[in-house]
Amino acid sequence: MVNYPKGDTMGIVEKLQVQMREVGSISSYNGYFYNIHNTLIMLVCGMLCGLREISEIHQWIESKPTQTMLSEQFGIDLFPGRSQFYNIIKVVDAEKFKLSFINWMQGVLGQQLSGKTIAMDGKTICGTDKLTKDGTIVNIVSAYVSEFKMVIGSHECTDKPGERQALRELLGLLDVEGAVIVADALHCNQKTVKEIIKAKADYLVTVKNNVPALKSQIVTHFQTQVVPSYTTQEKNGGRLETRTAYATTNIESLKGMEKWKNITTIGAIHRQFEKNGKTSSEWHYYISSAALDSKQLLNHARLEWGVESMHWLLDVHFTEDKTRVWEMNVQKLLNTVRKIALNLIHVYIRTLANTKTPLSRIMRDNLFDLTNLCHFLHVLRACDKLD
Repeated sequence: MVNYPKGDTMGIVEKLQVQMREVGSISSYNGYFYNIHNTLIMLVCGMLCGLREISEIHQWIESKPTQTMLSEQFGIDLFPGRSQFYNIIKVVDAEKFKLSFINWMQGVLGQQLSGKTIAMDGKTICGTDKLTKDGTIVNIVSAYVSEFKMVIGSHECTDKPGERQALRELLGLLDVEGAVIVADALHCNQKTVKEIIKAKADYLVTVKNNVPALKSQIVTHFQTQVVPSYTTQEKNGGRLETRTAYATTNIESLKGMEKWKNITTIGAIHRQFEKNGKTSSEWHYYISSAALDSKQLLNHARLEWGVESMHWLLDVHFTEDKTRVWEMNVQKLLNTVRKIALNLIHVYIRTLANTKTPLSRIMRDNLFDLTNLCHFLHVLRACDKLD
């Protein structure tokens, strides 16, 4: 890990550059006068302009205005040809880059994660089955700070069940002390909650039929006991959704709770949907190591959906599932680059608190107007941490 000077006011972009200078290659390559650090900068800038493919980014780099901008903003004066550009990308150490990304985010957020919601979930990158001999598809588990709309780390696995181990390994790479880790029912197992407690965080995990005895007790408890509730209503697209949350720390009568490390709260959320005169509903059940009331339970559970929104952005704005790159190392590298771009855009939006410009418009403006991209980078350089 790179340590920044004490009391530094280094901007977010500079902190990223410091981390990227630590990224090496997994094999030798010709043309060492084109360094990996500059190549990564070009990739990130291209993604900030909404460019999706390596070929698109290189075409953008070939233009004289772009080269002038890269020279003035980053001191880059050598620009590789298309083949050389791709050859450099192929040998970048994607694993080291992933760790540099984690260190960068730790430097950006510092000690601000206490009390925040970190949603952890996996995303399958469709099409990667063609990159493996046995046809397995790569899943990448991400840790997403919902309040900041930023990813703080990722870790890959080769199948859906492997996400459990990937999540636990990712926890070992992150500093999540004081945060609330929210995860779906796949991660409702005793080994995972122990790892979350070991990381000095709290857990809030969904309980489904994969742990039938636990779910049955929670359902029975809320059917037979009077528990304080909290209700919200939201109308969107003609659909009215009513959410009612129930939470209690009175769990002494439940059996086998000692198997779940530090379990303190059980909860339930009822969601009712009304549209065009038709009504439907569903129940969700939870366990948590944090002492949550009904309002806090509903807040953390709703914030979990932020990671799904991030996955949607990767597919809609960067067409991740349709990216046809035949090297697994490059797929992992590009996943990290996309998340860096999304994080930088959300920092920009957060810094300019009065902006309501959508993400797609910001990227389009960066692409069509390099002056706008320079302003974007200037805002980020002036920002050394998030409030």
